[in-house]
Amino acid sequence: MSAPTVYDVAERSGVSIATVSRVYRTPDSVRAQTRERVLEAARQLGYVPSGNARGLASRTTGVLGLCFPDMADPDAEAEADAEADSDTDDAVMLYSDQIIRGMERAARRHGYALLIAASLEGGPESLVAKVAGRVDGFAVLAQTVPTEDLEVISRRLPVVMIAGPREIDHLDHIVVANADGERELARHLIEDHGLRRLAFVGGEAESPDAEARFHGFRQACREAGLPVPDEPDLRAEMMTQAEGARAAEALLDRPGERPQGVLFANDQMAVGALRALERRGVRVPEDIAVTGFDGIPLSRIVRPPLTTVRQPIRRLGEQAVELLVQRLGNSGAEPVSLTLPVSLIRRASCGCG
Repeated sequence: MSAPTVYDVAERSGVSIATVSRVYRTPDSVRAQTRERVLEAARQLGYVPSGNARGLASRTTGVLGLCFPDMADPDAEAEADAEADSDTDDAVMLYSDQIIRGMERAARRHGYALLIAASLEGGPESLVAKVAGRVDGFAVLAQTVPTEDLEVISRRLPVVMIAGPREIDHLDHIVVANADGERELARHLIEDHGLRRLAFVGGEAESPDAEARFHGFRQACREAGLPVPDEPDLRAEMMTQAEGARAAEALLDRPGERPQGVLFANDQMAVGALRALERRGVRVPEDIAVTGFDGIPLSRIVRPPLTTVRQPIRRLGEQAVELLVQRLGNSGAEPVSLTLPVSLIRRASCGCG
């Protein structure tokens, strides 16, 4: 069956071809009701707008895409400036930055350029229109594009899911061992440092990686005979340094005994907590141990250096490209699901080092 065209979308939605084109090129120039009718017709047909190279006989663009939500942390750069030497160029590199670097390196090796969409401004349809029609294949970070839109895109292009659960069985998928890493970290605090009162600061319930890490924390508590919480002690919406600082303040102000250790679902929150605890005169790790997860460069240069679980973030990006290139060369191959290992990094914030 031939792929749906702009003519098919125009016919089904009852508008002109020019209107369909404007929906994808300049969506604000089309009335919202008309725009939604066109987008719905496109979803039903499985239509993906074509890039400017799609008319070539090769039907390739030489470009791979990456879609992820804007997870910038406004406090990260200031923190790095305060803590890092002037030649520490990667001090502010966060999770998404490292994925980009890994993908760029691997894409260059295979002769591809990388197109990045780092915001959902304008809605998921806008993001899909800007990226899917201009690339040969693309990687998507969990929860960036609705599942139904990914289903449509994957009929035309190879798609690799990075992180989160495998929502679509026929897509390639890469994740890290989040639960195993957090369980090992919590066991370290319990068994090696003798800590019994532990608190976990997670993300939103819809954050798959944060929830997997909380699951690992619960496993460690269960194995040690400690109370197993049903919910994290606190949840942070954005998992930024500012959110981590607020969580630390909230834990200090709670009635009853303070926790002996706080496990944050990512490094950015843990770094923010270190600053907040210092302002309150709370010593780390003497009064409270603090840990993170991810292993971003900033974790090793804060004071005290942060105990964390290092995930191979750049390798996630590199592996996404490798899977896309393999899929482009063999579209009929069985879908691949990879789990990359993580490693516990013991530093001073828990009492090691």
